[in-house]
Amino acid sequence: MPPSPQPETNPFLPGAKKLTAPPVPATISWTAESISGSRKPINDDSWLAFSSDIHGARVLESDGSHSLASHDVVFAVSDGMGGGRAGDAASAMLLETLSAMIPRTFKTAASGLRPDYLSHLKQAISAVHLAINAEAAEDPSKKGMAATLALAWFTPDNLYLAHVGDSRIYLHRDHGGGEPPETRQLTEDHTFVWKKMHRGEISEREYRCHPRRSALYEVVGGGHQGVSPDVASVAYQPGDRFLICSDGLIDGLWQKHIHSAFLKNPDSTSSLAQALISRAVSNDGTDDTTLITLDVSQDEK
Repeated sequence: MPPSPQPETNPFLPGAKKLTAPPVPATISWTAESISGSRKPINDDSWLAFSSDIHGARVLESDGSHSLASHDVVFAVSDGMGGGRAGDAASAMLLETLSAMIPRTFKTAASGLRPDYLSHLKQAISAVHLAINAEAAEDPSKKGMAATLALAWFTPDNLYLAHVGDSRIYLHRDHGGGEPPETRQLTEDHTFVWKKMHRGEISEREYRCHPRRSALYEVVGGGHQGVSPDVASVAYQPGDRFLICSDGLIDGLWQKHIHSAFLKNPDSTSSLAQALISRAVSNDGTDDTTLITLDVSQDEK
C-alpha cells in the first residue's frame, strides 16, 4: 500500500483528538441502500463502493466487508440535480469518474513519490466538475446538471473525506471510560441556512422548515466556474461507525433519531441501515433516500 501523510487538523471535526492509526490493518464492513422518492419519477441519487490498488478499482457489492491489508476502500454518495435525467446522469458520472481517478495514487507511490491524498481528491473533483459542465453545455436537456458528493476513502493509516453540497458524513464513536457515545456530523452543508443553525442563530426545527434550506452555494457542475470541495483526513479507530447519506435521509430524520439508531443497532451495518431508511421514508420519503452504513473492526493479528 502507498504511504500516507500524518493526520492533520480536521476542519470537519473541530476539537477532535488526534488518534494513532490502528496497529494492524482494519476491516471495513458496510451496507448500502437507495430508495426513490415518492414524488420522483427517477432516482437521482447514486452510491458507489470500490476497493482500490495499483491495478485499479474493483466495484463492491451493496453489502460486505473488506480488509485494508490488501486494498484501500472508498465509499461515496451523490445526489444529482437537473431536469429530465440530468440529475441521475450527473451523480453517476461523478462517481464513475472518481473511481477511475483515485487509484492513480498507487501509481504515484509505486514510482517512489509520496502521494498527497487531499490534493489528489481536490484535483479529481475539479476534473469531474469541468466534465459535467462540458457535457451539459453540449446537451440542452442536461443544462444545469449538478451533483453533491460525500466520499470516505479508507487507507490503512487514515480516512480521507471529500464533500460538496448537502450530502453528509456522520461519525459515531464510543469513547469509553465512562464517556457517553457520540454521533457527530463530520461535514458542513454548503447552505447559508445550515451555517445559521451551526452558529446557533436558528434551531434545528427552524432549519428544517426554512424555505432556503436546500439552496446550495457549492455543487459539482451546475455551470459554476469552479468548485471548492471540503477535504480532510481523520484518524479512525476500531469501533468507529460511519453514515454517509443524501439529504433525502435527513428530510425524515432528526439528529437525535440518527444517534438513537446507532445506539439501538450496534452489531450490524444492515440493521442500522434498515432502521435509518425505514424511519426516514416513513416520516417523509418524498425525496430520493440513499445511505451507506460503515463499521470499522480490527483485523486479527
